[in-house]
Amino acid sequence: MQRRTATLLVVSLANVFNATLYDKLNFDFIRDIAPIASIDRQPFVLETHPSVPARTVPEFIAYAKANPGKINMASAGAGSAPHVLGELFKTLAGVDLLHVPYRGNPLPELLSGQVQVFFGPIQSGIEFIRTGKLRALAVTTAARSEILPDVPVLSDFVPGYEASAWLGLGAPRNTPADIVERLNRETNASLMSPEMKARFRDLGDTAFTSQPAEFGKLLASETEKWGKVIRSANIKAE
Repeated sequence: MQRRTATLLVVSLANVFNATLYDKLNFDFIRDIAPIASIDRQPFVLETHPSVPARTVPEFIAYAKANPGKINMASAGAGSAPHVLGELFKTLAGVDLLHVPYRGNPLPELLSGQVQVFFGPIQSGIEFIRTGKLRALAVTTAARSEILPDVPVLSDFVPGYEASAWLGLGAPRNTPADIVERLNRETNASLMSPEMKARFRDLGDTAFTSQPAEFGKLLASETEKWGKVIRSANIKAE
């Protein structure tokens, strides 16, 4: 029996950003990738240093409007998720935050108070939030996080705001349909297992199943959404 193999790509939010950040990619992300299945969703957290005199999103927005350009917003570099998510917040909330890019993890500077705000992945900040070293004002997803159940969602205060990290699987565009369908079926079955759901929950993630066409629609809509943000903020890859 002839064995068939497939080359797979772990697809993430970074791939969506790169489609706009880079002018001369040697492939078209939407055209050349056959979507297989989504895997998970993960919130980001709008987190601040405790020195910021705001305990809620409305208080933070008011403080930012009273101090335009004086609040430092950290990121892991120009075009990184914390940067792009922060730019969407600036636009929708009507605030002027000073972007401070780092080459790597900016948490040490946030913890020291050198920068005041960060749209960070939930895993990296959860223990600092629990111990009071950072203050979580909101999560960026449409629903609250199970590991931060008391933290509201950002869209409660900034209508239209939604952002999440997510992972999925893709394959080259000419991958046979039966292989795509089988990989989708096996991936979804694994994600529905109690053990996998529990593991994701411990990490602050949510298992996220989909059919290939549904995942393809997500990739297209996310590429369009974040492409608009990147172009509007004139973000250039470093």
